[in-house]
Amino acid sequence: MKMRIMRYEGKKTDFIDLLLLADESRDMIDRYIGRGEMYILEDEGIVKGECLVTDDGDGILEIKNIAMLPQYSRMGYGRAMIDYLSSAYRGSFCILQAGTGDSPLTIPFYEKCGFKRSHIIKNFFTDNYDHPIFECGIQLVDMIIMRKGIS
Repeated sequence: MKMRIMRYEGKKTDFIDLLLLADESRDMIDRYIGRGEMYILEDEGIVKGECLVTDDGDGILEIKNIAMLPQYSRMGYGRAMIDYLSSAYRGSFCILQAGTGDSPLTIPFYEKCGFKRSHIIKNFFTDNYDHPIFECGIQLVDMIIMRKGIS
């Protein structure tokens, strides 16, 4: 069976374990899950990842959550998801955007996918989470907004 990415029409919380890999706050997920479109990536009959995007207005499609199961990370699935979204929404949106922490794990991933740093939301993680968020041993404080043209 070939890899396929498809819009998920069921209950998005069916994939809460995957969603929590990318955003460890259920409260934060609850803020955007209802207004987003969810896509799942399946390969060899196994769901290996998900992505939830929202229409943020002004031609911006925002990746609110993208996660692959840990055993399938660094296998090209995340990039495949971004390529799929870029193609699927071309003509409907001008910009694909993602907000992330300033981490050596996520920033290089987005840059390899063609994103560039746009701006910073100061203190996003410290203001919006009830506990410190760490990635690669680094406390996340500011959110880095990454953007890629898709028109």
